[in-house]
Amino acid sequence: MKYRRLTKEQLEEMHPEFINFLATQSITANEWDDIKKNKPQVAEEEIDVFSDLIWEGVLGKVHYIENISATEMHLFYLGNKEMKLIAIRIHQPGVDLTTNQGFAWFKSNFLKDGVEIMTANKAYSEDVNKDKFELIEKGGVITKGELYRYFDDIIDE
Repeated sequence: MKYRRLTKEQLEEMHPEFINFLATQSITANEWDDIKKNKPQVAEEEIDVFSDLIWEGVLGKVHYIENISATEMHLFYLGNKEMKLIAIRIHQPGVDLTTNQGFAWFKSNFLKDGVEIMTANKAYSEDVNKDKFELIEKGGVITKGELYRYFDDIIDE
């Protein structure tokens, strides 16, 4: 398995897609029930293959990932040839970016002392989607990139 198995909830949500996946392999509903009952290892392998296919499709479309903790923000733009990072650190005691109050403080004070903004670029490894997946596994969330673009515009000025 290249990535990780989809959660039970994700699999339930993707039930119609999974049925289509089985159909492309000429596996009927009755055959699937038989496989689950009599060949559980084969059923597990099919779910793993399906999970990898879903992850490949999702990761191929991802362009922005955010990872926000109490004192740091890592905003990634995932371009065609490299990933770009805007990293923000808060050095203000008591400010927690994961709360509404902390984020409100940050919005009013991000250009002042107590806030450090850095940028970096990094080439992908041979497997771009695996690099993206690792960011997600470390707590990153796929976004539309509003925060990244906002700070990218400020930095470019």
